[in-house]
Amino acid sequence: MTTDRVHIVWDNSNIFVSGKKLCDRQEYRPGPFRIHFQHLIDLAADGRPIEQVFCVGSVPPPTDAVWGHIERLTGKKPELYERGAASGTEQAVDQALQTRMLRLGYDYDPPETIVLLSGDGRGFEEGIGFFADIRRLHRVGWNVEVLAWNDSVKREMRDWAESAGIFVPLDSFYSSVTYLETLRPVKALNLADRPRKSEV
Repeated sequence: MTTDRVHIVWDNSNIFVSGKKLCDRQEYRPGPFRIHFQHLIDLAADGRPIEQVFCVGSVPPPTDAVWGHIERLTGKKPELYERGAASGTEQAVDQALQTRMLRLGYDYDPPETIVLLSGDGRGFEEGIGFFADIRRLHRVGWNVEVLAWNDSVKREMRDWAESAGIFVPLDSFYSSVTYLETLRPVKALNLADRPRKSEV
């Protein structure tokens, strides 16, 4: 039996870069593309208490206001894993975060819910990476939810999340989790259409 608390694992680079590609295809006016981080976290949490947030990424870093929002929700500072594009440490940083994820399987009894903000399924065939590790957590009783852009999520990862847990296509919330600075404001976030366990 799981609790209602969620643990959010957020691959900021994957979410930003993939969202920017979608923006380039469907927006007809140039402008600095931005992720509305607070709405993104609220979409991930879906009104449930957040136990902790792990964030890995490089561009662009969320602001102090975002960390403050997370701290108000959780009472804790998020754990940050910074990728250095020029340092060659990206793989090591990802592995450190994945190790931290796997510890959840031992540290929390009963299991809870992990929400992955990433469509990155690299390494699954070799038994490594985010996709492989959320499947491991699922095998020991964790609920798993994946939030990603439709065009960038690994197909097998989406299919598995839809059958074993929950998949939330960020495309359905595009106008609420992104904005164009000075050109298009963010819309209010409406969670009514967010997929939930009772609906799958």
